[in-house]
Amino acid sequence: MSPEVFVGIFREALFTIMLIVAAIVVPSLIVGLMVAVFQAATSINEQTLSFLPRLMMTLLTLIVGAHWFTQTMMDFMLNIFEAIPMVIG
Repeated sequence: MSPEVFVGIFREALFTIMLIVAAIVVPSLIVGLMVAVFQAATSINEQTLSFLPRLMMTLLTLIVGAHWFTQTMMDFMLNIFEAIPMVIG
């Protein structure tokens, strides 16, 4: 039960979390940037205008990527279950 095993598991968990969160957040950031550029070009000063497109993009990303998100989390959990003998012994 060495600390390297726990550090490896923790590193893999953080990487999986960052990968999934980035896949959800980056498309909505891009849409938000496009709306902000449009607002700056047209001098529209409505703060709530960018909320709906970002929300719709986030929901669309969750719908389209749900299978991949689930598969990534399942792979991580299988790796954790396979690492139980290393942690115990």
